[in-house]
Amino acid sequence: MGFLDFFRANARWLAVGFLLTFFSSFGQTFFIALSGADIRAAFALSNGGFGALYMAATLTSAATLPFFGRIVDTMSPRRVLAIVLPALAAACVLMAIAPGVAVLFITLVALRLFGQGMMTHVAFTLTGRWFVANRGRAVSVTSVGNQAGEALLPVSFVVVSGLIGWRESWIVAAAILIVVAFPVLWALLKVQRTPQSADVAAKSIEGRQWRRAEVMRDPLFWIVLFGVLAPPFIGTSVFFHQTWIAEIRGWPRGIFAAAFPVMSAMTFAFTFVSGTLIDRFSAVRLLPFFLLPLALACFILAGFSHPVTAFAAMAMFGLTYGFSSTLFGALWPEVYGTAHLGAVRAVSMSAMVFATALGPGVTGVLIDLGVGFPSQLLAMGVYCLFAVPVLVVVSRRFDDRRSGQR
Repeated sequence: MGFLDFFRANARWLAVGFLLTFFSSFGQTFFIALSGADIRAAFALSNGGFGALYMAATLTSAATLPFFGRIVDTMSPRRVLAIVLPALAAACVLMAIAPGVAVLFITLVALRLFGQGMMTHVAFTLTGRWFVANRGRAVSVTSVGNQAGEALLPVSFVVVSGLIGWRESWIVAAAILIVVAFPVLWALLKVQRTPQSADVAAKSIEGRQWRRAEVMRDPLFWIVLFGVLAPPFIGTSVFFHQTWIAEIRGWPRGIFAAAFPVMSAMTFAFTFVSGTLIDRFSAVRLLPFFLLPLALACFILAGFSHPVTAFAAMAMFGLTYGFSSTLFGALWPEVYGTAHLGAVRAVSMSAMVFATALGPGVTGVLIDLGVGFPSQLLAMGVYCLFAVPVLVVVSRRFDDRRSGQR
């Protein structure tokens, strides 16, 4: 089946995944960081202070997600939507009216848990269950929702906040979630998809169906996380400190907002490339390669100061994100099955949220201590290169395990 035929036949369910990840943007770091300078000014926070608060909020979200994320296995998608999306909208309202640091902390916890955490978790869990032989393509469409948000929302938020103020812009975000996102997703989720015979359903159900406790005891799972956590840690650090990077390089403050569409275009293109490659070769075999562009992005930002550097680095971020967002939507059901996918994904998603918490906190404290961000980026690039041979070994072990199960 060609991609256009596949899209037309499954537009309803592909739209669910796309919209969930798109509207998760309101809880993603790149969106929250657009208000970073205003938040620091309003609450008298330094880079390190705001980074530490953000880290604590995201860690709280990460600790909650493995328990809360299991509702995807026990509740209908509509019931999950009725909990998660209004909670995200309420968090947006809270950001607009937060009177002090304590309420700001609660706001950040809710944005991270229900936005970055649950909206993304629900999207990829449903897609992983609904599709089998074309899982790579389906996950790629779901992933594109993130890129669409990164492409459209930063510039939109900058324009709207310039017209009505940054707090009022968060009210607009809440209204969009309730008035637009909720009724559309509610209507789409009226019909559930069951994998068809053409999906070669046996491909999904053959072999072992791992429970979460079994996955937690699997050493390969934790070694894979060694690589999985690099993009969220590094990307969140860069996006969170985007205004600071611009300041120390002497760039215009909005340069990263202007570069986000470049990243999104690259992510968009390579999301579909990786989806096709996954359906052809498997996620396991593509696992070792997704960190190479990320390493290059770190080295570019660390070593060059011309404004075009921001655009080149964001392009490399996009290449890695295009591969990784699709890769890890397909890897877990491919390796551990779909029977307990919600519980398994909740653990990996929690770890990724944990990485996004550490990034701004650790890098912000290091900045306050006088460790230059370019030096930190250089270390991050070396980390990515070191992870590649480790993932080569893991990929081969996963392949051997699957061959033994068959």
